[in-house]
Amino acid sequence: MAEKTRQLIVDTALRLFKERGFEATTMRAIAAEAGISVGNAYYYFASKEQLVQAYYDRAQAEHEAACCEVLAAERSFAGRLGGVLREWVRISEPYHEFAVKFFKHAAEPTNPLSPFSPESAPARESAIGIYRQVVDGSENRIDSALREELPELLWLLSMGIVLFWVHDTSPECERTYRLIDRTVSLVDRLVALSYLPGIRGVTRDFIDVVRELRA
Repeated sequence: MAEKTRQLIVDTALRLFKERGFEATTMRAIAAEAGISVGNAYYYFASKEQLVQAYYDRAQAEHEAACCEVLAAERSFAGRLGGVLREWVRISEPYHEFAVKFFKHAAEPTNPLSPFSPESAPARESAIGIYRQVVDGSENRIDSALREELPELLWLLSMGIVLFWVHDTSPECERTYRLIDRTVSLVDRLVALSYLPGIRGVTRDFIDVVRELRA
């Protein structure tokens, strides 16, 4: 019963955020639409921001489940990466209109709803975990130092795909799927080159830059 109530509140909040906008939607309005008391709504979620974090967690769980088949079937790096990115777009389609209206909040660097915020760390780490599976299960040869950093770099790549998807008005987001296909092909070639002796030094320099920026 508690889980059903929790999901009802999240579903209602997402619908109202889409219809009215994040700022205009109050916890009182969410409770009224869900048919529960305001106190009961606050019992499950202390704020609207927590409701969005619950959406992040739900979307991440759905993405993980959707990726199981492609990760079990594909062994090539490109096939695994492309499959994971495509599954994200597919399972996110019902939330596209919400994402368009909500993006400005997630894009603010200091906003707790930013995917880079401490509050978003659980969903972010789970997402990076999927890309770690992409790398670890790949049959392709990958430079050892790059392999260590690649999951987080692929997650950052996915954030760029998300940004493009938010603004994509093409039918069934076909432009986003095309971007994925072209980007995956490029990344696949770059990763393959990273293993070559003549390129390995450049790869290590790039990784040093990444680590310095993270420090």
